[in-house]
This record gives sequence, structure tokens and C-alpha cells, in this order.
Amino acid sequence: MRFALVMSEAGSGLKRNLSMVISVVLVTFISLTFVGTAILMQMQIGQMKTYWYDRAQVAVYMCTETDVSTTCQGQDATAEQIAAVKAKLSSPALAPFIEKFYFENHQQAYADFKKQFKGNPVADYVTPELLNQTFWIKLKNQAQSDVIAQSLSGVAGVQSVTDQRSYLDQIFRILNAASLTAIAIAIVMLVAAALLIATTIRLSAFSRRRELGIMRLVGASNGFIQTPFVLEGVLAALIGSLLSVGAVFAIVQFFVRGYLSQKMQLTSFVGLDSAWIVAPILVIVGIGLAALASSVAIRRYLRV
Repeated sequence: MRFALVMSEAGSGLKRNLSMVISVVLVTFISLTFVGTAILMQMQIGQMKTYWYDRAQVAVYMCTETDVSTTCQGQDATAEQIAAVKAKLSSPALAPFIEKFYFENHQQAYADFKKQFKGNPVADYVTPELLNQTFWIKLKNQAQSDVIAQSLSGVAGVQSVTDQRSYLDQIFRILNAASLTAIAIAIVMLVAAALLIATTIRLSAFSRRRELGIMRLVGASNGFIQTPFVLEGVLAALIGSLLSVGAVFAIVQFFVRGYLSQKMQLTSFVGLDSAWIVAPILVIVGIGLAALASSVAIRRYLRV
């Protein structure tokens, strides 16, 4: 009977403040969708780091005729210099660090360039001699790229040694910044949701002030009085949370898996398994936030 009475009071409060309840649902939905998107972005960044760092290579660029650095002096790398670099890579000093390597000459580099920049006018002005001949090296442990750089930097015929991870780090910094921006917006929206929930509960309590006065006179406990109001906030936030869960699943299914994975097939993307991880987090955050905001609001109102 007590449970039925509490639920009845909560339902009555939701009906009386329907417009405010809808506002709470919408704000909770939007804020938690931002939270879910931010979590998915962090998961995606972690997955992409694993995927691309495992495939990152060290590039040893050989000299071209247009390079006037100390090791090049305006001369293309000779066959002897290329052979010397190959011998170093195969030597007992470096071989234990290398999983595999291959050499790309001017013509191969030009063919890759034409394919990459197909339709771009810049491709008409580039000749094979302008592109570096390159040793592409896959390390057993990509974190040990400094070993290759220290061994080959300054060697005759070598223009530079570059770890592709340095380019990836720049991309991931941008993605992390976008993710942090989403988190910041989500926090602001969650604060707005908490304030709106608290305002809704106080308005609901004010509209039933006579009933509350009678309940106090007959000796109802504070817990019994407060519970319906807390349930109002929790139920409204639960609806918003479930809507945000649906939005997260829709984003993963239709945007990530249905669009991005088709357009960008060279990397891996988060799937529905990640959405299932995010879903309970959103529900717990929504319910916890609503319970806290509602409890604080009704306690302060009852003290007045």
C-alpha cells in the first residue's frame, strides 16, 4: 500500500508538471547523448591508435638532386649508398629490431604519388626524380624507432629518417581536442539538467504544499514525503537516458558502421559492442544525477 501510494504521488506530480518534465527529458537526453558521443570518441581514438600504431613504419628517405643538405649536396643517392643503407638494416646491430623492410625506387614512388593525387593538377608538375627513394621499415617494437634514426641519420645518401607516428600524433591530438570539447559541452548540459530537475521538483512541491502540510500534521516521515518527488526526477531522467541510449546505438549503427566504415575502409571503427558498454553508463549517470538533484531540492524545500 505504501509503495502504491508513493508511485501514485509520483505519477500525479509528473502529470501536474508535464511541460517541465518534458524539458527535463529533453535536456537529459541531449546532455547524455553528448556524454555517450564523447565516450565513443575516446574508444574510437584508442582503437585507431592501436590499429595505426601497429601499422606505422619508419621511413628512411634517400637524397634527391634537389636536396642541398650536408649528406646530399645536390646529388641523387647512388647505388653504393643505397646498398650501404640496406647492409646496415640487415646488420646484426639493427636486424633484431626490424620485422621487415623494403625499398621503393623513384618509379615506384612516382606510381604511388600519381595514384594518391589522381585528378590533382600538382601531379602534372612532379617527375620521378623529385620523389625520394625510400626504405620502409616495420619494427618489431615501434617505440624503438630512435634506434634506426640514430644509426642512419647523417649517413651519406640519407636525407632524413622519419617515424610515421609523429604524423599520427598530430591527428590524434586534434581528435582528443574534439573529444574534450564534447565532454565540456556535456558537463555544461548535465549541470543545466540538474538545475532544471531541482527547479521542477521545487515547483512540484510548491503546487502540493497543502498536501505536504497535512502529511506533516499526521506524522508522515520525511523519507515518505520526499520519495515521490525523488521518483519524479528519476523517472523523467530515466526516459531521457533511454532516449540517449537509443541515439548512441543509432549513431553507431547508421553513421559509424553504415557510413564511415564504408567511406573509410582503411581503419577500424567502434561497433555495437562499444555502444553496449556506453549504454549502462548513461543510464546510471542519468538516474544518479536526477536522484541527487531531486533529493537536494526537496530537502531544502522542506526545511523552508
